Amino acid sequence: MKKIFITTISFFLPLLANADPVEIDGIRYNLFSEAKIAEVTQKPSSKPSGKYSGTIVIPDKVTYEGSEYSVTSIGFYAFFGCSDLISINIPNSVTSIGVGAFWKCTSLKSITIPNSVTSIGNYAFADCTGLISVSIPNSVTSLGEMAFERCSSLTSITLPNNLTTISQTMFQGCTSLTSIKIPNSVTSIEEWAFSYCVNLTSITIPNSVTSIGKNVFYGCSGLTSITIPNSVTWIGFEAFRYCSGLTSVTIPNSLTSIVYKLFQDCSSLSSITIPNSITNIGTEAFDRCISLTSVKIPDSVTDIEKYAFYKCTSLTSITIGSGIKSIGSYAFANCPELTDVTCQSESVPSMGTKAFDGSYIEKATLHVPVSAINSYKTTEPWSRFKKIVVITNEPDAVMEITQSDDSDVKYYDLYGRRINQPQHKGLYIRNGKKVVVK
Repeated sequence: MKKIFITTISFFLPLLANADPVEIDGIRYNLFSEAKIAEVTQKPSSKPSGKYSGTIVIPDKVTYEGSEYSVTSIGFYAFFGCSDLISINIPNSVTSIGVGAFWKCTSLKSITIPNSVTSIGNYAFADCTGLISVSIPNSVTSLGEMAFERCSSLTSITLPNNLTTISQTMFQGCTSLTSIKIPNSVTSIEEWAFSYCVNLTSITIPNSVTSIGKNVFYGCSGLTSITIPNSVTWIGFEAFRYCSGLTSVTIPNSLTSIVYKLFQDCSSLSSITIPNSITNIGTEAFDRCISLTSVKIPDSVTDIEKYAFYKCTSLTSITIGSGIKSIGSYAFANCPELTDVTCQSESVPSMGTKAFDGSYIEKATLHVPVSAINSYKTTEPWSRFKKIVVITNEPDAVMEITQSDDSDVKYYDLYGRRINQPQHKGLYIRNGKKVVVK
């Protein structure tokens, strides 16, 4: 508590030492006499001239009572709600644009930010619904949360090369934004950053990015494809939910999990590549991906959680790798077109409630390893498949075995490879005859 108190007092010291705000040539300033610097501030709304309007030119210096002050900042909420502000000229002396500085300046169409500026505060330009384009200079290293939220007319923006973070909800609801280039300096894209950018069709994510937060592209219905670089090690919940135009995705092998609702309601998604690095497919990860026709789950995946592929109504075939241990409730439920399932695990995975409910598996074919076929035939819900057959690409015999002079090698697997002793249960060749190791 003591630390917080000291910080709070030190923050307000300049204000306590400051004279009352003054208005010079139509612009109101806070003047700091010791440092001889000036900050542009709000006009009192009670006065008839309480809102800035038209074109505003901020000087780099002002003089008051014989003293000269350098204008170095645009203060908190300085132009907040100035709906008749059309344009503004910011001088090279300004180094910071404060929190909410131009929030709800709905008539502001463009702004030039000088290369003297190093920081732009939270929601600095939020709800500037007339703003069409912005170029942010490379001098800016800090760009606040919600900085351009709901700038619904914004079509283009240039981000600085020194930016390391796309802050949360920075471009949320920028419905006219069609494309954006993220600089190579960025390492993280925070939650909701581009959500509801419904006309965003392309975005380039550089190799510098390591994390993509939750809901980052939520509701980006115009996004048709995206390449996620191998540098990304984490993608948060619902990051691509309601990306209804997304047709294909390649998941990088740097990820280990497909998290909760990651691609839920991606109604145009027809193909997905899941790498061998993935060990878990989360709850509702592909729920209601109604255009997905087939899915191949690699051997690395051990758990498919509940509702993972629920209501994938076009899904006809599923291949589940040999590493699977558990499949959650309703994981493949209400997939009525399902005709073909392959499960490569030699141990029947545990199943949650109604994993295939409403998927008419009584009319479908299940392919399983020869060593486990009887187990699948006697275990619910697998036993309800119309046909349960041996995986066709699994060899049922060794056509030719090259004899070895090494008399200790007596066993072969079904691919003709010599082994010393069977290490797992299954079918082997011993002295030219099939044997089952249980």
